[in-house]
Amino acid sequence: MGATPNVIFGPCGAGKTTYAHAFARREKAVAFILDDWMARLFGPDMPEPIQYEWMIERVGRCEGQIWATAAGVLAAGSPVILDIGLMRRADRARVRQIAEATGLDLQFHFVDAPAEVRRARVLDRNVVRGESFAIEVTPDLFEFIEGVYEAPEPGELAGAVISTSD
Repeated sequence: MGATPNVIFGPCGAGKTTYAHAFARREKAVAFILDDWMARLFGPDMPEPIQYEWMIERVGRCEGQIWATAAGVLAAGSPVILDIGLMRRADRARVRQIAEATGLDLQFHFVDAPAEVRRARVLDRNVVRGESFAIEVTPDLFEFIEGVYEAPEPGELAGAVISTSD
């Protein structure tokens, strides 16, 4: 079947995208970063303030295209890493179901850091605009995302690679 997809999840500012880029370089994998796709395709049209329904519909479109493209990369035998949000338990369960239905063995990677560290990273990223910058995450947007995020239950972490930082 090709390579195993690696799926990253965790809260905003935890270091998921930095982790994905480092993993991709180390493993010669193709990284699919949802924030990059969202910024390029929908960033100029983003309503202010952000509206959950508007965002989630476009996330779904991007995710569908990412999966379709990643499937071709996997079929060619190259590893992929998917940094596609997965903020809610239901989102992670849906990805597990997709993998089971298509015969893919996923490797989950959970990336986390304390809230104060994540908040500071996001503010710094807004200024530096380095490799992990895709869109500006304002304090209001950070709080919005915090309200959407659901921490994993212990069963979700079984077999996952866990990376935490302070």
